[in-house]
Amino acid sequence: MVLGRRRARAAALLTLSLPGGAYVYRGDELGLPEVQDLPDALIQDPTFTRSGGLDRGRDGCRIPLPWQAGGRSLGFSPDGAEAPWLPQPAEWADLSVSAQEGDPDSFLSLYRTALALRRERLGALPDALVWADAGPDAVCFDRGAFRCVVNLGEGALALPEGAEILPASGPLVGDGRLPRDTAVWLTR
Repeated sequence: MVLGRRRARAAALLTLSLPGGAYVYRGDELGLPEVQDLPDALIQDPTFTRSGGLDRGRDGCRIPLPWQAGGRSLGFSPDGAEAPWLPQPAEWADLSVSAQEGDPDSFLSLYRTALALRRERLGALPDALVWADAGPDAVCFDRGAFRCVVNLGEGALALPEGAEILPASGPLVGDGRLPRDTAVWLTR
């Protein structure tokens, strides 16, 4: 699960660095995993019924968002309201908006920072991607003075000297190197 979360954070920065519209799907900004263990009796997606139970459908990714760390529906519905259509896993309390708001290293903070920088700085950049060489295990491209680097290899990557580091999807290591499964935005 730690590896998947690290990769999801890197993928978010990569996706948000691309030109054009960006789509954030329900719960991505909180790092919510798809719920794979819904009991068959609770599944409501018509695909489940039509497939005779072979295709579970979309319900695992349609569970109500957790806004607060407590309460019957984790803040999705007012206290005293009927329970939501699908149950939220108890561990989602730690992934709720209220639990992540004050944490600068949370998924929510990463998305808020990246979306703000995208609006403020990336919107005026050229749409064309110019591929740059950062080694065989990296995806690296420039858009004007902006650079996105994603490390897909095993070892840490050196970053260009003098570059301003905007957000990184995870902490840098050692002398400012980009660890595996991590993305960074830079200005050159």
